[in-house]
Amino acid sequence: MSSEEKTDQGELTHFDSQGNAIMVDVGGKKDSVRVADAAGWIRMSPQAFEKAKSGTVAKGDVLGIARVAGIMAAKKVDSLIPLCHPLLINKVSLDFSFRDEDYTIEIFATVGISGKTGVEMEALTAVSVAALTIYDMCKAVDKSMVIGDIRLIKKTGGKSGTYIRS
Repeated sequence: MSSEEKTDQGELTHFDSQGNAIMVDVGGKKDSVRVADAAGWIRMSPQAFEKAKSGTVAKGDVLGIARVAGIMAAKKVDSLIPLCHPLLINKVSLDFSFRDEDYTIEIFATVGISGKTGVEMEALTAVSVAALTIYDMCKAVDKSMVIGDIRLIKKTGGKSGTYIRS
């Protein structure tokens, strides 16, 4: 069995037996409904936070633009991450919440597909690009913003089943 056919959890599947990078062959896999949830945050100055929250950032609707950017990014992962497959994604949603106590905007993405491979990278990329877009929209007010804790929260479907971050 070649390494691209090995699917046991914990094995690296993007390398052949000689250590060369490969794109995993998913042709023999069955389609299944797969969903991935990811999250992250961006922390900023009180001034930038209030402008983003009130919608008074000079560049416009920060969260609206970040939402569209995250959706677009999820659809382009195969162009950004070398060994990812191009996917026909069924769903991408992004939600935001304001954490007043530490001037943080939390970012949540959900990506869904009925296909042969998962959408974890698409959800993580959606969160990452949404955070970068918020940075871009608010950098005139605060260049010291910090993006952090981008992580997979949950994934369902596929041979490996459900994963939930503890």
